[in-house]
Amino acid sequence: MPLQDFATSEPLTLGVELELQLISTHDQNLVPQAEDLLRETARHTGAWDIKPEIARSMIEIGTSIQREHGPLLAELRDMRDQLVHASRRLNIGIAGGGTHAYQHWSEQQIYPGERFNYLSDLYGYLAKQFIVFGQHVHVGCPNGDDALWLLHALSRYVPHFIALAGSSPFVQGQDTGFDSARLNAVFAFPLSGRAPFVRSWSEFGTYFDKMTDTGVVKSMKDFYWDIRPKPEYGTIELRVCDTPLTVEKAAALACYLQAICRYLIQERPFEPAEDDYLVYTYNRFQACRFGLDGEVVNPQTKQRSRLRDDIVRTLAKVDAHAVDLKSWDACQQIRDSLGEGNDATWLRRLHRTGMPLSEVVETAARRWSGAV
Repeated sequence: MPLQDFATSEPLTLGVELELQLISTHDQNLVPQAEDLLRETARHTGAWDIKPEIARSMIEIGTSIQREHGPLLAELRDMRDQLVHASRRLNIGIAGGGTHAYQHWSEQQIYPGERFNYLSDLYGYLAKQFIVFGQHVHVGCPNGDDALWLLHALSRYVPHFIALAGSSPFVQGQDTGFDSARLNAVFAFPLSGRAPFVRSWSEFGTYFDKMTDTGVVKSMKDFYWDIRPKPEYGTIELRVCDTPLTVEKAAALACYLQAICRYLIQERPFEPAEDDYLVYTYNRFQACRFGLDGEVVNPQTKQRSRLRDDIVRTLAKVDAHAVDLKSWDACQQIRDSLGEGNDATWLRRLHRTGMPLSEVVETAARRWSGAV
């Protein structure tokens, strides 16, 4: 199928999607009750959306189009409260986090659906190992050319969001040593990583046609890039964040991204270049492995710095934009989190007190509900 036209969107509008874990209240493992929860929430009140994901033990929720931190946070809290209420009627829990701490991939069930079955047939066991949980943030763009410029300009900030959102230290009962082990599952897919360095929508259309001609790609959904354009929405979509443990963190991350985008668009502090990607994979790995303590290399100056320090400097640059966007509180929450550590730090702290992983998962579910 040909690449569709890029829809026009209001610049800097936001949409947030969260993939969530469905937890058994008996053993705190993943439980295949997505269909039940979807039935319970079919008549929810609100403009937000809930839908199935690749496994029967997860769901995805999505906000309506938002512009400011306050209304975005209010909608996320409403989504959370209605989901928690419905889940209690089913005697299950809901949790954030990028991975479940000890589920085993072989026990998971693929959600019945044409695309999910296709992915399972194509990728085999990788489809079940892909049962990880992320936050996706859409940012509105007026046209395809501007969207691609912003996509590439954001590439140097990708490690910020990996490190800030890191919430997946445990996999199959083990501490992986990574703050975001979730992204290791994503890396296994052949069309993951960075988007190609094209600067115009017409040029991207040529690339897309070449890919579809090979038969490797059928639609934009087949690209698992860290940031990808979504022409049907008129957005770019940042996909590197683990699902946070709270909706408050999810809203703060989205609005930090919005402030960076406004800074980039209005101030144009640099022009994106192919050479920016020379250090991209290294910086990305550092953020996944070491979180806020990771090291990043500036692609222009070649200077090295701690991710935590780079975020501090970026917050100083975007503060005025955050004020204009009415999201200064969100950026202040990001600033505060640099001292507190990310969600991976919080989860490890619980486990290091002697708390078994089942209780860590239960506490994370209580935190999602707002009780912790």
